[in-house]
Amino acid sequence: MIRQPDPKQDVLDRRDAIIAGLRRLLPDSGVIAEPIRLKPYETDGLTAYRQVPLAVVLPETTEQVAAVLRFLHHEGVRVVPRGAGTSLSGGALPMADAVVVALMRLNRILDIDYADRCAVVQAGVTNIGITQAVQESGFFYAPDPSSQLACMIGGNVGMNSGGAHCLRYGVTSNNLLGLKIVTIAGEVLDIGGAHLDAAGYDWLGILTGSEGQLAVVTEVTVRILRGPEGARAMLAAFRSNEIAGACVDAIIGSGIIPVALEFMDRPAIHACEAFAHAGYPLDAEAMLIIEVEGSIGEQDTLLDRIRAICHRFDPISLRVSASAEESQAIWKGRKGAFGAVGRISPDYLCMDGTIPTSRLPEVLRRIAEMSAGYGLQVANIFHAGDGNLHPLIMFDANDPDSFHRAERFGADILTLCVEVGGCLTGEHGVGVEKRDLMGVQFTATELAQQRRIKDAFDPGWLLNPNKVFPLLAQAA
Repeated sequence: MIRQPDPKQDVLDRRDAIIAGLRRLLPDSGVIAEPIRLKPYETDGLTAYRQVPLAVVLPETTEQVAAVLRFLHHEGVRVVPRGAGTSLSGGALPMADAVVVALMRLNRILDIDYADRCAVVQAGVTNIGITQAVQESGFFYAPDPSSQLACMIGGNVGMNSGGAHCLRYGVTSNNLLGLKIVTIAGEVLDIGGAHLDAAGYDWLGILTGSEGQLAVVTEVTVRILRGPEGARAMLAAFRSNEIAGACVDAIIGSGIIPVALEFMDRPAIHACEAFAHAGYPLDAEAMLIIEVEGSIGEQDTLLDRIRAICHRFDPISLRVSASAEESQAIWKGRKGAFGAVGRISPDYLCMDGTIPTSRLPEVLRRIAEMSAGYGLQVANIFHAGDGNLHPLIMFDANDPDSFHRAERFGADILTLCVEVGGCLTGEHGVGVEKRDLMGVQFTATELAQQRRIKDAFDPGWLLNPNKVFPLLAQAA
């Protein structure tokens, strides 16, 4: 019997030569190979899975990224692009025979054009950093993931990230104009630009949300928007998750599109109030944060209409923030929700599925039934206005059975999302977390077509390996 060569072992056997080659391309500080210094890169926000990579490189320019990719492509080495590592789906999880290309040193804002309302930034600029760069001139960048203080715009493009205020302004794909990318072969390409629509095929649409499968993004051209005259947030508390879900559907069904419409259930309310002291109603089973913006008159009109809808569902309380400080506290609680839940359960899985808002009451009831069946507590925190669910399933990482139950619980939630007409992910991506569920949403033919696109960009399947596509399908 002839033993087939093992590509992974071949790369590991050549580790010293590969690292030496990378050090010829980058300054000494740009290559990490020591085991202790590689540890921080062994996982991302999905900390249940870990693997130390072969090496990490820290390029500072597009040209350096291109040189690194050309070298690794020639050597047949797999590549994992990484931003801040905030991915909650394992999107930046490395492999033992892969080199992590970490883009945090590409952190410059290259151009701001207020006349055409756009900015060109490198991939390692943080999400909030874009707004901070333009806010003194009255502008902002709309998508605002909860991790916006840390997450980087390149990762936002890879996962098509959203956020609380995307109900009105759209997700990342709705706020992009152009990309500079580097292919696995090291070719630098410009997609789109400062204009509204590029001619030809929609390459921007294909690349946004592609999770590092097709190319490495090094520069991004984003829309910047004029800030509103003002905004106010309202808290509406209810006696059950189902009632709050029905209220959400009624608000959206009325034709009102708030700037944000967020949902929190009792465990989330208590965890976030203990963290932020925002005045959340602790006697409620569910709470909505509803924000409107515009002139004082516009805010009053919208809030009056929303109050009238909420009253149809017999709320426990309704309260409008009385000051900018109170609004900041309300959002501090919501933005810090994942960390706040970590104070009561250090280990949890954060799901990310989307559903039609009309099915919210049913889905929330089913999640509660699953929670009881699996014997695991769940905190529901999500973007209710666009049906983007984020159930946090709490488990004990020191108990393997608890972790396996949490995984099955999460798979059941995502399967339910697809069953009611939704999809597997709204903004966190597929990564490794949802990889084996892709067949729940897509047929074999649809997956084959997606794989053909991957083949066209990355024939050797070296970019972000073992993500997104079910492993059996990849090997077929």
